[in-house]
Amino acid sequence: MAGKVEKMASIDAQLRMLAPAKLSEDDKLVEYDALLLDRFLDILQDLHGDDLREMVQECYEIAAEYEGKHDSQKLDELGNMLTSLDPGDSIVMAKAFSHMLNLANLAEEVQIAYRRRIKLKKGDFADENSALTESDIEETFKRLVVDLKKSPAEVFDALKSQTVDLVLTAHPTQSVRRSLLQKHSRIRNCLVQLYSKDITPDDKQELDEALQREIQAAFRTDEIRRTQPTPQDEMRAGMSYFHETIWKGVPKFLRRLDTALKNIGIDERVPYNAPLIQFSSWMGGDRDGNPRVTPEVTRDVCLLARMMASNLYCSQIEDLMFELSMWRCNDELRARADELHLSSKKDAKHYIEFWKKVPPSEPYRVVLGDVRDKLYNTRERARQLLSSGYSDIPEETTLTSVEQFLEPLELCYRSLCDCGDRVIADGTLLDFLRQVSTFGLCLVRLDIRQESDRHTDVLDAITTYLGIGSYREWSEERRQDWLLSELNGKRPLFGPDLPKTDEIADVLDTFRVIAELPADNFGAYIISMATAPSDVLAVELLQRECHVKTPLRVVPLFEKLADLESAPAAVARLFSIDWYRERINGKQEVMIGYSDSGKDAGRLSAAWQLYKSQEELINVAKEFGVKLTMFHGRGGTVGRVHGVDSGGAHGERDMAKTVTTLPLSIHHGLGAALSGLPISAVWW
Repeated sequence: MAGKVEKMASIDAQLRMLAPAKLSEDDKLVEYDALLLDRFLDILQDLHGDDLREMVQECYEIAAEYEGKHDSQKLDELGNMLTSLDPGDSIVMAKAFSHMLNLANLAEEVQIAYRRRIKLKKGDFADENSALTESDIEETFKRLVVDLKKSPAEVFDALKSQTVDLVLTAHPTQSVRRSLLQKHSRIRNCLVQLYSKDITPDDKQELDEALQREIQAAFRTDEIRRTQPTPQDEMRAGMSYFHETIWKGVPKFLRRLDTALKNIGIDERVPYNAPLIQFSSWMGGDRDGNPRVTPEVTRDVCLLARMMASNLYCSQIEDLMFELSMWRCNDELRARADELHLSSKKDAKHYIEFWKKVPPSEPYRVVLGDVRDKLYNTRERARQLLSSGYSDIPEETTLTSVEQFLEPLELCYRSLCDCGDRVIADGTLLDFLRQVSTFGLCLVRLDIRQESDRHTDVLDAITTYLGIGSYREWSEERRQDWLLSELNGKRPLFGPDLPKTDEIADVLDTFRVIAELPADNFGAYIISMATAPSDVLAVELLQRECHVKTPLRVVPLFEKLADLESAPAAVARLFSIDWYRERINGKQEVMIGYSDSGKDAGRLSAAWQLYKSQEELINVAKEFGVKLTMFHGRGGTVGRVHGVDSGGAHGERDMAKTVTTLPLSIHHGLGAALSGLPISAVWW
C-alpha cells in the first residue's frame, strides 16, 4: 500500500526531491535532467534488478566526482568497477549510459528552447551563439532599420527577392535510427507539456506515464540499423521530416515574417509566390560514386515524392473545404462553380468528407472539390506508376503543373477579397497557397549529381563512333569548339546503335528519365569534380540529345583546392561564351565543396581558399552581369554532438558561419546542403 501511495505522489513533489536547489525561472535544465534520469533508473531497476541500478548510479556518481575534481583515484575506482562486470552486464551498462546521454541531450534541447521563449517574452534578443536557436526575425528587421538605416520598404523589397534553397543530401551521416528519433521527439514533447503553467494534476500524471513509456521504448529499441538502406529508404526517411515538421513549419514561419514586417511598419504580407524558401534533395539523384542509384531508382524516387505530396495536399484540402463554407462570391468564381457543378455526375464514395455532390450554393467547396478530385487522381496515378509502371488514370485528369494547381486557389482568394472577406482569405487558404508555392507537386525538387568523367566517357564513345577522334584526348579548346558547334546545330549525334558500356548506358538512361518525367520533379544537374567550361557544355549537349524539353540548370561543383583556385577563371571563360550567356538568362549557380577541400589542403588553407574563390566568383559574375547563387556543400558528420566536434560547429551554427563568411555571396540566393545529423538537429 505504501508503495502505491508513493507512486501517487505528485510530480511536483518528486521534482523538489530530485532537484532541491532553488532554480531560476529560465533555467530548468536541472529539473529536466533529474526527472529523465530518475525515470530511466526506475525502468532499469524494473527490467534488470536493484543491483544493476545501483551499479549504474554508482558509476554515474563516481564519474561526476572525477569530472569535478580530476582525482585519479576516482578514475581507477571507476575502471575497476567496470572491468569487474561480466559480458552481459557490460552490454547493459554500455547501453544504459548511451541512453542516459541521449536523455541528457534531450533535456538540454528543451531547456534551450524554454530559455529562448523566456527571453523573447522579456523582449531580449535570442542567443546568437546557441546552435539550437534561430535569430529573432523581428529583432533582425529592427536592427536593419535602426542600426543600418534601411527603410522598411527596402527591407521588404530585399526580402521578397531572396531565395534560400535547403538541400537534403543523400549522405547517411545520421546514425540514429528514425524509430529512435521519433521516440526522442515524443520525450521532448512530454517534457514541454509537463512544465506548462496551465496543466492539471491529472494531465501531469498521464504525461508522466507517457514519458516513462517512451523512455522504456527507446531503451528497448536497437540503436543500430542492421540493414543497409536503399536510396528509396533514404528518400522515405528524408520525406519524414516534411511530414513531421517542415510541411506545417513553412506557413508558420512565413506568418512570423508577416508579423515581424507589420511591426516595422509594413502593412503588407509576404506574397505567397515569393520564393523565400525552396527545398531540394539528392536522395535518389546523387549517383557520384554510388552504383546503387540507377535511372530506375531516380524514376521511383520522383514518383514517390509526387505521391507523398499529393497525399499531404489531399488531407489538407478537406480542412480548407470545411473552412470556406461561404455562399457569397464574385462572378468569376460563380461561373466556374456552376460549370463544375453541371459537369459533376455522381457521388464520390471513396472520400470520407464531402462525398456527395456539393450544392451550387457553396461555390468555394465546388471549386475546391474539383481540385481535390485532381489531387486524388494525381496521387493514384503516381502510386500505380510506382508499383506497376502503368496507370489507367488519364494524365489530363491529374494536376501536371504548379500553375494549374494554383489557378483555382488564386480564384478563391480573389473572390474572397472582392467580397470583403480578406481576413478569411488570409487564413488557411493563404497557408495553402504558400505551401503549394513552396513545395509544388513533388515536395522537393530532385537534384541529379554525376561526376564529370562519366560525361567525358559518353562523349568519347560518341566521337569515336562518329570517327572524329577521341574526345578524352582533345584539348579544352577543341572540346569547347566541338561542343558549341553541336549545340548550335540541329543534327542528332547518335542513334540506338551507339556502342555502349553499362556505365555509358546508365548516364544516357538517366537523361532519358529526366526527359520522361514532369520538369517540376527536378532542380539542378550538379557536376562533381568540375574543372573547365567543357564540363558544363557537355551536360547541356547531352540534355539536348536525350530530348529534355525543359533543360535542368547545370551547376559546376568545385571541390579540391586546385579546382577552387582555378574556378573563377573557368567560370569567366564560361560566361564569355555567347551561347551559354543566352542559355542561362543572367543567372548561374556554382557549388563549392567543403569536405574535399578540407581533406585536400587542411581546414585553414581550405577555408581561406573558399573565401577567396567566393569573392572572385562574385566579381566575375558582376563583370558579366550575371546573378550568382552560391551553393555551399557543407554537410555533417556522424560524431557531432550538440554543437561541436573536432571538425567545427554543427547544424544552424555551421550554416550561419557559411553565410557570414562572405555576405556578398547571398545578394541573390543561397543554397545549403544539409545531411544526416544537421537535418534532424534543425527539423526534429
